[in-house]
Amino acid sequence: MVPGTPFDASERRAWANSADAYEASFARLCAHPIPRLLDAAGVREGARVLDVGTGTGSVAVAAGARGARVTAVDADPGMARRAAHAAHAARAAPDACAVIAALPQLPFSDGQFDAVVGNFVLNHVGRPRAALDELRRVTRPGGRIALTLWAAPAAPGQALLGRAVQAAGVTRPPELPALAPEDDFPRTEDGLLGLLRGAGLADVACLPLSWDHRTTPQEWWRGPAAGVATIGRIVISQGPAVTERIRRQFAVLAEEFTDRDGSLVLPHAALLASGRVAGAA
Repeated sequence: MVPGTPFDASERRAWANSADAYEASFARLCAHPIPRLLDAAGVREGARVLDVGTGTGSVAVAAGARGARVTAVDADPGMARRAAHAAHAARAAPDACAVIAALPQLPFSDGQFDAVVGNFVLNHVGRPRAALDELRRVTRPGGRIALTLWAAPAAPGQALLGRAVQAAGVTRPPELPALAPEDDFPRTEDGLLGLLRGAGLADVACLPLSWDHRTTPQEWWRGPAAGVATIGRIVISQGPAVTERIRRQFAVLAEEFTDRDGSLVLPHAALLASGRVAGAA
């Protein structure tokens, strides 16, 4: 059994009870790569698919719409419930199930799935290498794994909230630990390819993705103001007065990305990597 890390514990706290706020703020952004993610994993009709780190279930619903038999997993009970509701409400995925579990330990047998997908899940685990080993374990020989990851350095739109925090003079509180250096890896094409190769995957590939996410200042601020994810925990960590100071800096910096109609156009960049579990095709 691989023990959890302080980073894992911090992530559980950061995402607890955040399903509503996440769905109202960052969910549309994270849904952008889903079609390519499913293509990279070879998700098709009848395939047994694991969606790990499902969040509010967008990937699970999309996989179900392709006729796949979907199992969704999330560490947060509220997210798992939301994903199950979304899957059951979608006629395309009425038989999908949602399980509460966290990497790097999943309650599935070896080789149980034809395809495993994780949409930005590697950004939220304390031991990415152990997590990928576990994903390989539950994928059948010849099956595919596909993962998205936020790239580093962050694209301008992704960096906006962090810049607002910095401009307000707020630092990351000590109760929000970063990933341990020995567990981290370069958030680049080469770094992600190396991680997949190190897990023993074959035919690995990595595709850079870039897009402009269109939102509003109100929507984009809603997530951090509700404490969603690590950036949200930082924003609310020092009380309402400091949160308001960050919001004012956010409003100023957001002008760089404001379109004529008042919406925000935020450039984002991510990586989409995939590989095949060695064995029969």
